[in-house]
Amino acid sequence: MNVLDFVNSFFSDSAHWHGYDGIPARLGEHVQYTLEALALAAAIGLPVGLVTGHYGRGGNALSLVATAGRALPSFGLLVLMTTLLGFGMLPVMIPLVVLAVPPILVTTYEAMRSVDPSPVDAARGMGMHESRILFQVELPVALPLILSGLRSAAIQIVSTATIAAYVSLGGLGRYIVDGLYQRDYEKVVGGATLVAVLALVTLALFWAVARVAVSPGVSRR
Repeated sequence: MNVLDFVNSFFSDSAHWHGYDGIPARLGEHVQYTLEALALAAAIGLPVGLVTGHYGRGGNALSLVATAGRALPSFGLLVLMTTLLGFGMLPVMIPLVVLAVPPILVTTYEAMRSVDPSPVDAARGMGMHESRILFQVELPVALPLILSGLRSAAIQIVSTATIAAYVSLGGLGRYIVDGLYQRDYEKVVGGATLVAVLALVTLALFWAVARVAVSPGVSRR
């Protein structure tokens, strides 16, 4: 059988659409892990990136932190956290957040630094408070690049959240891990296909958000 046969067999089997191990349940778990990790990473990366980018300080430190975060192997960190903290959601969230923070942090900083200084200087000359300059002048212009950082982080989380299955949690990685253990390659290919489709859906969602949230003048529509 080729890959397409495996995919067809997996999705045409009605047993894969019902119960705790069905596609809707596993997909829901995977989306939950992704949203939680992305929210935590955004809560860390966005404020730091916005403030440091606004004031133009800490760029080298952010690059250092981002490089260190990207260098950490997610699976190795998962094993370490599980050893230290035991099984549960926390050991899974830590490597996912560590993976997602660098692109959000660095992209947000660079987005703020790429804003044309002329309107910023004009806003300061008018006596606008720094917080108003940040949110009303710089953020609307930097938003497309900031969204691209969030999109990159979301795609990485979707792809990497499969590691949750290695510590007895759910998600789409359950099909891959269980399929490899059982030598059920139909299940492995089906799980990998679902992850790829979810990544494409994530790309489409961020495209739609950008169409709605970004000003036509900024996006030159």
